[in-house]
Amino acid sequence: MPLIRQDDFINSIHHALQYISYYHPQDYLQALNQAYEREVSPAAKDAIAQILINSRMCALGHRPICQDTGIVVVFLKIGMNVRWDASLSVTQMVNEGVRRAYLDPSNVLRASMVTDPAGLRQNTRDNTPAVIHMELVPGKTVEVTLGAKGGGSENKAKFAMLNPSDSIVDWVLKTVPTMGAGWCPPGILSLGIGGTPEKAMLMAKEAMMTPIDLHEIRLRGPRNKLEELRLELYDKVNALGIGAQGLGGLTTVLDIKIMDYPTHAASLPVAMIPNCAATRHIHFTLDGTGAADLSPPSLSDWPDIAWDNQEKARKVNLDTLTRQDVATWKAGETLLLTGKLFTGRDAAHKRIQDIFARHEQLPDGVDFTNRFIYYVGPVDPIGDEAVGPAGPTTATRMDKYTDMMLDRTALLGMIGKAERGKDTIASLHRHRAVYLIAVGGAAYLVSKAIQSARVIAFAELGMEAIYEFIVKDMPVTVAVDSNGQSIHQSGPEEWKIKIEAIQRQTHSK
Repeated sequence: MPLIRQDDFINSIHHALQYISYYHPQDYLQALNQAYEREVSPAAKDAIAQILINSRMCALGHRPICQDTGIVVVFLKIGMNVRWDASLSVTQMVNEGVRRAYLDPSNVLRASMVTDPAGLRQNTRDNTPAVIHMELVPGKTVEVTLGAKGGGSENKAKFAMLNPSDSIVDWVLKTVPTMGAGWCPPGILSLGIGGTPEKAMLMAKEAMMTPIDLHEIRLRGPRNKLEELRLELYDKVNALGIGAQGLGGLTTVLDIKIMDYPTHAASLPVAMIPNCAATRHIHFTLDGTGAADLSPPSLSDWPDIAWDNQEKARKVNLDTLTRQDVATWKAGETLLLTGKLFTGRDAAHKRIQDIFARHEQLPDGVDFTNRFIYYVGPVDPIGDEAVGPAGPTTATRMDKYTDMMLDRTALLGMIGKAERGKDTIASLHRHRAVYLIAVGGAAYLVSKAIQSARVIAFAELGMEAIYEFIVKDMPVTVAVDSNGQSIHQSGPEEWKIKIEAIQRQTHSK
């Protein structure tokens, strides 16, 4: 009877989380590179290029693919003939592995977990606890599947109790556009169908950690109704034209995953969870012979792509910028930013709102006049880094604060990822301000443009503090210009029409 030792189990969790923080799964990497090769939308192709370049940099530098290093989700299939040599419970061992992984000084990972979620929301500082699902199965091994799931994609999870006669395809096609781009496509959409509400959600989460194989199904042909449904949804979701980062293009999803389970005759539960461009998961098995052996992939597996948009981009000096300058920028234009900007996310915006409500002054050093605020919660630096990976967070969450910030601070604009709401776009237009996007899933690449970083307010908020960044040639795209034109609206609309035209030509041949 195999004996699973406590240290082997903890060390396996630790090393697996470090591994997936900087190595994309190879199936995802290959599918993304294929999407890059066939993409014809310039904006989408540029975004995918940045994600691929970032991925290779992270594999070389052993630094996180994304600044949001995720909430840890673990599926355990524990053989009923396994014995444990452990003083801790299985849950405690998993959490100890998480703690060691996220505090590892060789590659510090961002702690994003907060306790008391409906109250004080205090950061646990080590990214524990994990979300753990355990199942006892026949056998003599412990199978571990774990992932680190970013908040931007988790927040876009959807669930519906459909009628048995309702179309799952229609529901998906109606729902995906409402998710916006905050889940950082191109990625994977995973569905759980049947069971009960919680079972459907659990299946969707588990299915997304299986290998990308839709290309194989297309080559050999579908063998069952679920494979037919996967192919249909893949084609129809991509035909929406949402594209990489929501900029419009040929590829929104790289695969559709589905798991199902018997359900009540009166019910059709359907859960849908997206997985983002920072797809992170791994599977390994412990059999009592030691910790998991996680061999590093070959760097030759990464496409060697150069970012060639620098010559076409407009160079911007943030330290001399005026509202008149900003008014000349157009939606879809690429900029390279140099100079000083501030950071701030949800918690910092709430602090600012409270300060204004009390008719007090902002903290010393925080002056947003003619400046930009970058929605980011960076990873702590190591070695000679100014800052760790520092990609954008979803800007939509800050919509509720935008009018206040523009009214009270003389801010020129914001930098984040994903679309802005209708009222926010109207506010940007009214204030002659702009919204810029950096590529979600290119956090390490973005961080290389940050020359210095220092906390200037709300240090107790950790990664949500206000930082002052000095950047050089930081790549961004104008998502909403001062006239209220949004590329997240125009891009998908344009490419949906183009894709329909392409399909008509294909069918006519």
